[in-house]
Amino acid sequence: MLTSRFPLATQKEAPAEAELASHQLMLRAGIIRRLGAGLYTWMPLGLRVLRKVEAIVRDEMNRAGALEVQMPCVIPAELWQESGRWTDFGPQLLKIKDRHERDFLFGPTHEEVITDIARREIRSYRQLPVHFYQMHTKFRDEIRPRFGVMRAREFLMKDGYSFHADCADLEREYRNMYDTYTRIFTRLGLGFRVVAADPGAIGGTGSHEFHVLADSGEDAIAYCPDSDYAANIELAEALAPAGPRHAPTETMRKVDTPGKTRCEEVAAHLGIPLERMVKAIAIVRQSIPYGDPGSFALVLLRGDHDLNELKTQQALGSFRFASDKEIEQDLRCRPGYIGPVKAAGPVAIFADRTVAKMSDFVCGANEPGYHLAGVNWGRDLRDDPGNVRDFRNVRSGDPSPDGKGTLHVARGIEVGHIFQLRTKYSEAMKAVYLDEKGESRPMEMGCYGIGVTRIVAAAIEQNHDQRGIAFPVPMAPFAACLVPIGYHKSERVREAAGRLHGELLAAGIDVLMDDRDERPGVLFADMDLIGIPHRLVLSERGLAAGSAEYKGRRDAKPQDIRLADAVGFLRERLAAA
Repeated sequence: MLTSRFPLATQKEAPAEAELASHQLMLRAGIIRRLGAGLYTWMPLGLRVLRKVEAIVRDEMNRAGALEVQMPCVIPAELWQESGRWTDFGPQLLKIKDRHERDFLFGPTHEEVITDIARREIRSYRQLPVHFYQMHTKFRDEIRPRFGVMRAREFLMKDGYSFHADCADLEREYRNMYDTYTRIFTRLGLGFRVVAADPGAIGGTGSHEFHVLADSGEDAIAYCPDSDYAANIELAEALAPAGPRHAPTETMRKVDTPGKTRCEEVAAHLGIPLERMVKAIAIVRQSIPYGDPGSFALVLLRGDHDLNELKTQQALGSFRFASDKEIEQDLRCRPGYIGPVKAAGPVAIFADRTVAKMSDFVCGANEPGYHLAGVNWGRDLRDDPGNVRDFRNVRSGDPSPDGKGTLHVARGIEVGHIFQLRTKYSEAMKAVYLDEKGESRPMEMGCYGIGVTRIVAAAIEQNHDQRGIAFPVPMAPFAACLVPIGYHKSERVREAAGRLHGELLAAGIDVLMDDRDERPGVLFADMDLIGIPHRLVLSERGLAAGSAEYKGRRDAKPQDIRLADAVGFLRERLAAA
C-alpha cells in the first residue's frame, strides 16, 4: 500500500475536549473523526485496526464452536417488556417509535432477541447445547459521552449467547469462553487481567470481567501477582487483620477538635496516624421502614479506608446515605462529629472487620467540636461480633484472600465480560425444551460480550508514548512501513523502494510505503504517530553501502541491516512478536 493511495490525515494537535490519550491520539492519527456527541466515523486507517481485532475475535469464537448470526439493531418493545427490562434498564435505553406509533428500541444488548430465537427453534434436549454470537453495532444513550470510543453512544460489540440443558453444561461452556477470551486478548498482544465481577444489569450468577491494565482505566481491580486471584474492587474481599485485638492501654477521654470534621484534620490536630481514626458513615436501610429500629445505622470504617457500597448493600440490604438533616434529627449532632459511643436514638452500629480489631481509637463524640480518644470495644461500646462485616475496599498491600501473597490494586479498562445467566431470561420468556423424560424445562443460558471498538482505545491507552501510538503487531494498521528518503528526487531510491515494497508484499508482510514528498522528520513522525511497529528506511547513502535502516517502534535507536536480508530480517521480527 502506498500513502499516495491511502492518504493520511494526521494532526499535530488534538481537540481540547479530548481528555484521554487514546482519544487524542485516535483523532491526531486520523483513526476516527467525530460526527456528534459519542458518534464517530472510523476512517480507513482506523477501520484496518478494527477489522484486525474483529478477525481475531471471530477466529477464536469459531474455533470454540460458536455459530455466527446477525440480529436486527432495532428491536420490538414487546420482547423487552416480556423480560421486564423495558423499564428496568434505565435511561441508557434508546426508545423509538415507528410511523404507526409502535414502540421499538435500538439494541444495547440482545438477550431478549436470542432467547426469542431459541424458544422458536429449540424443542428438544437433543438440540442442545448451542452457542450463537454476532459482531454488531450497539447503541446506549450515554448521559455524558466522553473519552472517544471508550464511552461512545454507538459501538461495535461481539455478543454471544449459549443455551444448555443443565447447569453443569453451562459451566463447561463458561469455562470454554473464559479460555477463549484469554486466547483472544493474548493474541492481540494486550496486558490484561481476568477478575471476578458483579453481574450488574445483565443479571445471572457467575461473572468475570476482562480488563486491559492501564493507568487511565475507569475500574479498579485487585489481583495477587503471586497467584491467580483477581477481582473487581467491588468484590475483592478485605480480610480481617491477623491476630487478636490488642488490650486497652488508654482511658476514654473527650478531646477538643473545633472545626475539625474530617478524619485527616482530626488526626493532624491530635498528632496521631490516620490509621487510629474511626469514621462513622450514617445510612438509612431502605429494606426497613424509616423510623423502625435498625433503619438508621452507622457503618464504622478506619479513617484511611473507603466504603464499598456493593458490599454494604449485600450485607445490609438496599440503603442510601443519610442527609445532614436526618443526621441532626436522629443523632442530635452535626455531621463530622458523630460516633458509635452513646449514639442518640435507635441506631444500629455495624463495624468493618478492621475496625473490630482496633483498640485505643479516636471517633466522633456526638457533640459538635469534640471527639473521643482511647475508645475500646467491650469497655466503651458494645462488642457485637454479629454486626461485623467486610464493608471496605481493599488496598495495595492487603493480604490476598487466597492466602498466597498480597494484593496489588491497579486500574483497568473493561473490554470483555462473561456471565452465567442461568434461567433469568428463559423463565421470563418461556424458552423451554423437552428433556429425556419428555418434561418441559427452562434452558440454562450464558452470555459473553467483547467491546471490539473499546479494545482499540484500550490498546492505545496501554501502548503509547510521547511520539504517538505503539500498536501491538496483531492489531496495527500495517505490520511495517517503508520510508524511502528522496523518493521523488532519486531514481535509484525510487526503484529500490518499489522493488523492496513488492518483495515485502510477496512475503505476506502488510506494509505501507510512504511515497509522500515530505521531509524525513515529517515522514518518521507520522509513522510513529499511527503506531506502525516496524520501520525500514532507504536512502542514497544506505543504498551505496548495500544497507537499509531498521527501527522498531519502541527502539531507542535505529540499526543498519543488509538490504538483501531486509525481508528475512523483518519476517523474523514479526514471527518473534
